[in-house]
Amino acid sequence: MICTEPQPGDIGLTSITGPVGRLIQIGQWLNGDGFGPYEHAFIVLPDDQLIEAEPGGAQVAPLSEYDDREVLYVSPAGLTSAQREAIVSCALKYRDVPYSFLDYAALAAHRFHLPVPGLRTYVESTGHMICSQLCDRAYMDAGIQLFDDGRWEGYVTPMDLYDQLADPTR
Repeated sequence: MICTEPQPGDIGLTSITGPVGRLIQIGQWLNGDGFGPYEHAFIVLPDDQLIEAEPGGAQVAPLSEYDDREVLYVSPAGLTSAQREAIVSCALKYRDVPYSFLDYAALAAHRFHLPVPGLRTYVESTGHMICSQLCDRAYMDAGIQLFDDGRWEGYVTPMDLYDQLADPTR
């Protein structure tokens, strides 16, 4: 469901400019997402804050960090206040967890069915995360399953979140 005003627990989807954004687009393309408009995801926190995975580790930042670009806010329909609080609490547990560009390679290896030993364990690990994994994991930890398609835990990109929560054809 697309949200017009961000609320705690919502997922923000936005673009990333420059070479990093291009690398993420390529990673998503390798994972079958095509070249979609969203390369980054974060969880909205209370008091106009957010938590996002970034190269230095997951950090809390002001929501105004993205005032200069379009952000699409999404969430499953009907979230209660208690669920939103749980999502926020769970997301904050991942503060400082390192970002891993290697996760895109691992996701691509899984997509192409490459026989990499330990791949599933690596993708499912919470010791490193890309932005969309942090969002998905916070929801799972709060007891809300965003995907029921049998995918591995952690096998999620920003465009997967868009397709699941905002795509009007779903």
